Amino acid sequence: GTAAVTLAGLINALKMVSKKINEVKIAMIGAGASNICIARVIIKAGVNPENIIMVDSKGILHPEREDAEILQKEYKEKWEMALITNKEKRKGGIKEAMEGCDVVIALSRPGPDVIKKEWIQSMAKDPIVFTCANPIPEIWPWEAKEAGAKIVATGRSDFPNQINNSLGFPGIFRGALDVQAKTITDEMCIAAAEELAKVAQDRGLREDYLIPTMDDWEVFPREACAVGMKAIEQGVARKIMDRNTLYKIALETIKEARKEIQFLMEKGFIKKPPKTLLK
Repeated sequence: GTAAVTLAGLINALKMVSKKINEVKIAMIGAGASNICIARVIIKAGVNPENIIMVDSKGILHPEREDAEILQKEYKEKWEMALITNKEKRKGGIKEAMEGCDVVIALSRPGPDVIKKEWIQSMAKDPIVFTCANPIPEIWPWEAKEAGAKIVATGRSDFPNQINNSLGFPGIFRGALDVQAKTITDEMCIAAAEELAKVAQDRGLREDYLIPTMDDWEVFPREACAVGMKAIEQGVARKIMDRNTLYKIALETIKEARKEIQFLMEKGFIKKPPKTLLK
């Protein structure tokens, strides 16, 4: 889910700054499960792995690190990333990883001050900054903007451009269930990302509207349809149908679920969220 939403944001951010996905250089801050999965998906979507510089708590990943033997034995996914990324063989930490990059995708530890203003200033023209740690991003979005970031996204709903798996999972699962998919592939997640990006494009991209929000509920049937059609194309769907039929099924199912939730809230079975959360 997080990988799909991140890719959707990346697609639209690159569109806004007129850069190509196969040419950009990306610093990835954090090498846990989320960023490893994001890296795998964005590579399949067209990012050149040699243009990725990934950083964990011990520094930039590369095959010559002192802990290379430990990585090989205990952190195989990190080791695989060390082998295919960082063609320049950069060494150092976050500062060195970000220098000259077009994009930074950070899912590391809560900030602020994990990423510093001057490091953003060292990036390429019109830098794209995704700082997704919660509850506090690696750098406050206004500080990233002050440092020259063109596009900024975080993991929080109270800031523009929230990168959150809540935009991915409902549509991905709905699409997989509607066609009774045997599995969920990376390509199905990429299809979800591309549809998320298209929804925002249809509504008009802005620096503060990069991807849809949870309030844009119409995104979910479109996303589900894209996922289901990709499952059919890949031969992992047990039920085969045309796009219009699949979209109608997803739309009606989601509409009905929303009605049921609204009814349960009105009757008090589900408490309404506090007004402070709706600001």
